[in-house]
Amino acid sequence: MKKIRKAVFPVAGLGTRFLPATKAIPKEMLPVVDKPVIQYVVDEAREAGIEHFIFVTGRNKAVIEDHFDVQVELYDTLAQRGKDDQLAHLQRLQPQAGQTSFTRQQVPLGLGHAVWCARELVGDEPFALLLPDMIMQSAKGCTSEMVELYERTGKNVIAVQECDPAEAHKYGIVAMGPSVANGFEVTGMVEKPAPGTAPSNYFINGRYILQPQIFDLLSRQEKGAGGEIQLTDAMLKLMETQPFFAHPYRGRTFDCGSPEGFIEANVAYALSNPAMHDRVLGLIESFLDKPARS
Repeated sequence: MKKIRKAVFPVAGLGTRFLPATKAIPKEMLPVVDKPVIQYVVDEAREAGIEHFIFVTGRNKAVIEDHFDVQVELYDTLAQRGKDDQLAHLQRLQPQAGQTSFTRQQVPLGLGHAVWCARELVGDEPFALLLPDMIMQSAKGCTSEMVELYERTGKNVIAVQECDPAEAHKYGIVAMGPSVANGFEVTGMVEKPAPGTAPSNYFINGRYILQPQIFDLLSRQEKGAGGEIQLTDAMLKLMETQPFFAHPYRGRTFDCGSPEGFIEANVAYALSNPAMHDRVLGLIESFLDKPARS
């Protein structure tokens, strides 16, 4: 069994739901309290033992590469001003030389195509895939828990969460098979099932561990919903020859690809910070007590 050493982050999206804020700033660089969204996702991967971080970028995404690069002038200034705590914090977040790679998705053909663009950097080994819009809040990272299930099965693993059954038609839903370790075998997947037809209320939440055979399937995958190459379609093909397992994630997931989810994440992380909790809670309560005038 090969260790999960590499993670792919598809960060080529335009972030149209955040315009005009994302006209010049990638949506992945929007801050949740004191860190950009992409930093939370990379930190989750690092906690899981990931050694190589692969970013599939698009136009106007160079600032993401700059964020994960060494900023000599900034580091020198912090050192000269005696801001040792801030300097040490930045250095802890800094990937080591050779740990980051960047490749370009030249045409926006969907998530499946973005994953395929990373094929040469991943090579012939299993890899983690983390959607950068989704950030997870829990004592132990979602990807770390998935790696534990992978180490028990040696196969494909996807993270899932429970939703209200009445809302299942909004998500990609999995069908449940026998229990295995801290998860269960996946016997099927359906994207946005018709109301009342979902095989379960477990939806795919944006974290995957995939075998490298997915790349060959993606290279031959026809366009699906929205005229794009869909990752789910390729996973269904791979399921014909390889088992998939699901890890039910029990933490909180914030969809930072939507303004509502982004605000929710900021509130949740601010309230979880002891230095900010009381102040932020007081502000929220004051807004509720004194609603803004129309």
